[in-house]
Amino acid sequence: MGLTEIYQEGEKILRGKEFGWVLDAVETGFIVEHDRRILDRYTFRPQYIDGVEPETTCRILDVELAAPVIMSAMTMPIPAITDNGLMDVARALKDAGSLMWVGTPIPKNLKELAATGVPLVANAKPFGDRDKMFRALEEIQNAGVTWVGIETDAGQGTKIHDKQVASDCAPLSLQELKDIRKNVSCPLICKGILSRRDAEKCVEAGADGMVISNHGAHTLDYLPHALQVMDEIVEAVGDKIVLIADGGFRRGSDVLKGLAFGASIVGLGRPILYGLAAVGREGVYQLIDEITKEMIRIMSMIGAENPTKVTRAMLIEDP
Repeated sequence: MGLTEIYQEGEKILRGKEFGWVLDAVETGFIVEHDRRILDRYTFRPQYIDGVEPETTCRILDVELAAPVIMSAMTMPIPAITDNGLMDVARALKDAGSLMWVGTPIPKNLKELAATGVPLVANAKPFGDRDKMFRALEEIQNAGVTWVGIETDAGQGTKIHDKQVASDCAPLSLQELKDIRKNVSCPLICKGILSRRDAEKCVEAGADGMVISNHGAHTLDYLPHALQVMDEIVEAVGDKIVLIADGGFRRGSDVLKGLAFGASIVGLGRPILYGLAAVGREGVYQLIDEITKEMIRIMSMIGAENPTKVTRAMLIEDP
């Protein structure tokens, strides 16, 4: 099954199961279409003569990946899509040489997910009850995760359409980020950064990485896409911290555009759901495999030997 068929079938099944809400966006829904418009603004500059044989493997914060493509943070509605949804995703991503990232609520089987051997990241929300937040961080680390994430963009809660779906949070201060850093022994990733100011504060707090993301269009309407803020963030902190981009990335071509703008890794959210809904565990594996194949084909045509060789010079911006 190709990517187009996976996406079409997966969305059809999810909306048929009344999970369409998770595919939609905050308030007007502007961000979902806007993300696609930004990604479509760039085309590739081909180099056919003296071509290269690309290699997609990479090592990020001591994690070996078959390609710079990972799962974006989410938990719901994966357990409801298949009987063993989270385990299916974990095993598929392990087989694909990728990384799994779960959100909140923290899965009850987090230790079992880690035991599959898949590189695993879990997020904590900035709960207004800070004791609850630190208990969540402790629970995550005790499960044996690879990295820990903190949702820096969820301080005012999240929304889908006009419904508030996470209202028990409060914005983090720089000092609180520093306190979190002291309490996390593995790599710490700040999720939801969209400005130079916040990026610099994450570096000051001692974070190891950040996700440049509009939270899957579930926080604030009319947010920018990651590519629109990458330049200012790369200029400020690009040599000090690992940059991960997500938001609307669907194809191998999209991933390469993220890399060209300075990301080390690109996250996939809704595509994971589509793959799981369409074909189960095999669908998630196929998704990563097909995107990697697309990347290799395009890289061979633009002269990029590996992910670090993908540059802005390989893109042409539409006027």
